[in-house]
Amino acid sequence: MRCRPGVRSLRVRLGLFTTLVLGAVCVTMALTTVLVQRARLLDELDQRVRDAAARSQGGAHYRAGSDTDLGFLGEQGQPAGTVAARVAGGRVTVAEVVARGGARQRLTAAQRAALAGIPADGTLRTRTVPGLGTYRVTVVGGDGADVLAALPMAAVQDTVHRLVVTETVIAAAGLAVAGCAGAVVIRRQLRPLGRVAATAAAVARAPLDRGAVTGLVRVPAGDTDPGTEAGQVGAALNHLIDSVESALAQRQRSEDRMRRFLADASHELRTPLASIAGYAELMHRGAARIEPELAWRRVSAQSARMTGLVEDLLLLARLDEGRPLEAVDVDLATLVAEAVWDARAAGAGHDWRLALRLDEPATVTGDPARLTQVVANLLANARAHTPAGTRVTVAVESTRACRVVRVRDDGPGVPPALLPAVFERFTRADASRARGTAGGGTGLGLAIAAAITRAHGGRIEVASEPGWTEFTVTLPGVAEGGGGGSP
Repeated sequence: MRCRPGVRSLRVRLGLFTTLVLGAVCVTMALTTVLVQRARLLDELDQRVRDAAARSQGGAHYRAGSDTDLGFLGEQGQPAGTVAARVAGGRVTVAEVVARGGARQRLTAAQRAALAGIPADGTLRTRTVPGLGTYRVTVVGGDGADVLAALPMAAVQDTVHRLVVTETVIAAAGLAVAGCAGAVVIRRQLRPLGRVAATAAAVARAPLDRGAVTGLVRVPAGDTDPGTEAGQVGAALNHLIDSVESALAQRQRSEDRMRRFLADASHELRTPLASIAGYAELMHRGAARIEPELAWRRVSAQSARMTGLVEDLLLLARLDEGRPLEAVDVDLATLVAEAVWDARAAGAGHDWRLALRLDEPATVTGDPARLTQVVANLLANARAHTPAGTRVTVAVESTRACRVVRVRDDGPGVPPALLPAVFERFTRADASRARGTAGGGTGLGLAIAAAITRAHGGRIEVASEPGWTEFTVTLPGVAEGGGGGSP
């Protein structure tokens, strides 16, 4: 059978648990009080019974008479309800009780039988006498006269009964007050937890599976106090929501980049394919419309462009998968110098400078072909996006910690809006940076440079302002073990 939802709630369970604990404490205290009080009252009663037995035994010793003489009961000091008897051989021969007003009454045979069989050793015993109630009884022996003395337990029982009733009433009232106060306190203390649960429920209802997810609700600052348990839960939930929102935003950015990448790749591939299809159609219609040699040259050029784009995309895909690169010792200074000579031959209109600042051998562990591609892409980017006459300075720095390649030019600079995305795929400079080169680039050069650098355990950065742009490639040296592992 399933429990009701209310029984499972923390508020109800805490209230029940607190009430049960308080009830157990009250019962324990009440029982302890009753038992201690009853024991004390019994000790007092037992002492009175011993005193009564001593007086009765003394009276029987000094008073002359037969075995049935209980004249000593008439002496002063015997309280009402006192029972005295003569005992012979364990049998009660005569017994009387002091009634109210001091009158004495003989006990019946049944009442005497209830008191029979008690040894004369002075031990206190409890006996129930028909018509009289429960008594504490003792028998003491003397000079041939065994005397029984008994006092009623009614006063003790009445006192204990009143004490039990009083304790019960006080405990019930205390439990009622404590329960109400506990319910109020628990409700107030659990309110922050309820607000935390409401926040979690609101986040759970948000459409996290689609679209851009922003503006998720948070637990109020007042409910995130680390000094309380509920505050710790609230702070942890806020941290979790922050992480979820960040992850979802990253997912959305990744999806946007993927859609933009697919659109750009499709556009880049569609242009040469359309050109190839157009020249093929012209050739199909006959040689009069276009010279075959020219058509084949254009088709070959577009095929080479498309092949280069596909190879660049495949390289990026392999780097994204973390495929290992070749790992050999590479002299970075020699590699950069050769790349500068190649760039000078391709861009004679620029002023190319090479600076070597080597405190240590400029040796790195990596793939020489890919590292050459990094430097070549940076130099090609500087050549393509700066006007003729621009000075391009390539510096190689080597320290104990790292190896650094800096490519600096004094061209117009990278537009500020373009800087955050300069290493993303298919990112192109606008007209203020471009010189209108024929065909333009694919926008993958810097993305490839960044991916190769990361694959070598390094980083690439850019800083730019009007009249100054610098790309910095930082690679670990051989001593630091920076090799061609996965990024």
